[in-house]
Amino acid sequence: MARVVARDLTMSFRVPPSAFFVLAALACTPVTTRPPFFPDPRAPVVTLNARPEPVTIGIDSLVRAESLEVAHINVRDYYVETAWYDTKAHRSAHHEREIHDLETTIKIRFWADPWVPGQTRLTVEPVYRPRVDPSRRERDLEVILSKDDEGYKIAMKLLEKLKKRFGVPKAAAQGS
Repeated sequence: MARVVARDLTMSFRVPPSAFFVLAALACTPVTTRPPFFPDPRAPVVTLNARPEPVTIGIDSLVRAESLEVAHINVRDYYVETAWYDTKAHRSAHHEREIHDLETTIKIRFWADPWVPGQTRLTVEPVYRPRVDPSRRERDLEVILSKDDEGYKIAMKLLEKLKKRFGVPKAAAQGS
């Protein structure tokens, strides 16, 4: 009787560590419509009882209901930005040349970031530009509005409507 010895036919593959970096880079896409900067640290932040996607859609509808125009929105990136809006003339500016009063012309940006499951950390950034300088980037010239400014009040009105629509966590409501 012949004796057959089974050999281990499994092969072991060694994956180089650099392959993990390549796979990680391919799994994430660097393409985003969010601006390449973070919100101003002084911008108001609130936690809402909803996922970022419905919050982003809610922002879009509320902004339009307040007669502001949306310049950029991406539901996947959870980001909304209004066009420049003149709070005195009550109209949006489509181009820089249409901005006549820098002091009263504002822009509001909304970052809706996932927080804990089922909640969103919403940052609302109302800004204006006190001057125009073509040699500098627009962001470098922007200043966050003071609480007494009409544009800030518009942003807070939108924020209050979002809080009413989606609710805030009990811990956040007790802290206010």
